[in-house]
Amino acid sequence: MRVGLFGGTFDPPHLGHLVTAVNVRHALGLDLVVLMVANDPWQKQGRREVETAADRLAMVQAAISGVDGLIAGDDEILRGGPSFTADTLAGLAKRYVGAELFTIVGDDVAASFGTWQRADEIAKLSTLVVVDRPGSPMAPPSEFVWNRVEVPRLEVSSSDLRARFTDGRPLQFLIADGVMQVIRDRGLYGVKK
Repeated sequence: MRVGLFGGTFDPPHLGHLVTAVNVRHALGLDLVVLMVANDPWQKQGRREVETAADRLAMVQAAISGVDGLIAGDDEILRGGPSFTADTLAGLAKRYVGAELFTIVGDDVAASFGTWQRADEIAKLSTLVVVDRPGSPMAPPSEFVWNRVEVPRLEVSSSDLRARFTDGRPLQFLIADGVMQVIRDRGLYGVKK
C-alpha cells in the first residue's frame, strides 16, 4: 500500500488543497492521501488566531466528502499538544503496516524543511514529495532527496480566504460548498449562523 501524508492547518481548506491531493495521488499512484489536520500548529503560534482543531477537521471532512482516495486525519488532534510530522508518520506506519509512506509538502514549505523538528527522521520514515507550481519550481534543501510533482497553479490561500470573509469578497469556487456549510453552521470566520 502507498499512503501519502498531506498535513496542514487547513484554516480553511480550499480547492488548492484538494487539487494538490488528487494530483499527487494520481502522479505517484498512491492508494490513499491522508489530509492530516494539525492539532496545535506550532509554526503559527503567536502569529494569528487559528480555528479549533475540531472545526478545521469538520471542514476537511466536508471538503473531501465523496472524493475517492482522500481521507481526513485526526491523529494529531487525538494525540493532543503540538503537531510533529515524525510522530504522525510513526502512527501511520503502525496503522498501515508495511505501507510505503510519502510526506507531501508545498514548495514554500519544502524550502524550510530543514528547520522542522526531527526532519532527518521524517526523511527516513517516508519519501519526501515537493509540490511544484508550473513555471516556478523552488529549490528544497539539497541535504534531502525529493520527489517532485507538478500540479496546476491556483492562486488561492487560506489567508486570502480569511480576508475575504472579513471584507465580503466572493468565495464561490474557492471553497467547496460543504466547507461553506460547516462555516455557516458553526459561525466560523465571523460568518453569522
